[in-house]
Amino acid sequence: MSVVIITHNEEDKIPRCILSIKDLADEILVIDSFSTDRTVEICNAYGCKVISHEFEGYGQQKQFGVEQASNDWILSLDADEVVTNELKLEIRNLMQKETIPHGGYQIPFSLFYMGRILRYSGTGNEFHLRLFDRTRGRFTVVKVHEGVEVNGPVGTLKGKIIHYSYRDLFHHLQKINTYTTQAAEGYIARGKRFSKAWVVFKFPISFFIFYIIKLGILDGYPGFLWSFFAAFYGSVKVAKTIEMQEHK
Repeated sequence: MSVVIITHNEEDKIPRCILSIKDLADEILVIDSFSTDRTVEICNAYGCKVISHEFEGYGQQKQFGVEQASNDWILSLDADEVVTNELKLEIRNLMQKETIPHGGYQIPFSLFYMGRILRYSGTGNEFHLRLFDRTRGRFTVVKVHEGVEVNGPVGTLKGKIIHYSYRDLFHHLQKINTYTTQAAEGYIARGKRFSKAWVVFKFPISFFIFYIIKLGILDGYPGFLWSFFAAFYGSVKVAKTIEMQEHK
């Protein structure tokens, strides 16, 4: 099995990610989009195979890595993700089977945010298809919120990936700014249009969903901030789409 990780200036995160899977994979392949910090140096020191490749989008970058891997079975990770010991054991046992039942496997995710793992707030029951046979699946080619599509039914694992997505609130806002721009560009490319009234109403509706319906209130102060920023993200994404359409 090959682990494929995409990176760009991840020197503070990448050691934790690599250490979590170093004794699991036959190959750790890092696709780096020309980092200017010590990311490549650190990856080389841990024995990873590093390939520099111009970033064209998350789906494109990850699929490029999949195609460069030495093995058909791929575990795709981001640099800010960590494989738990339970998941590592589960994957190891699965890969030792003579016949692997499915062409891909969903993995449950937990978000580490503001010093704790969120249990609710819309993050407590999140699954992503990250382990798959590349002869039966591939990444979707989109700029943001890429995913894996597999031919046939997929299985679900129990062990988790922990997502250390945000260093602090400043970093969270930076990522919101980047991702909302990419999402708006995707909407423009698909010809999606929004009413300006939706910008106004989307925030309170989304906040109510994350904080009340999805029980963000039970995650305390981190749950409030996560719900706030998740609702903010949705409104900004729509507002940027409208702005781009008006300046075309």
